[in-house]
Amino acid sequence: MLLFGNLIYVSVLLVNAIAILSEDRFLARINLSSASYDPAFGAGPDSQSAKVKVINLIASVRTLMRIPLIAINTLIILYELVLG
Repeated sequence: MLLFGNLIYVSVLLVNAIAILSEDRFLARINLSSASYDPAFGAGPDSQSAKVKVINLIASVRTLMRIPLIAINTLIILYELVLG
């Protein structure tokens, strides 16, 4: 059970780290912002590259996990305060 709890903590921390990345200050500097990837109509074979997949993953996590992360972080904080 201890290993499962640590795995949950690590996964929540990693998702938090992805969710708080600043697109203007950090991601644009390393060319991973969604603005740096501008596919043309009928994008060529580069549409499945690793860089495009990372950009899409970061954008998806930032969009979809914002509200659930608030709830998950609140539950973890309450759990630590009560059973810490």
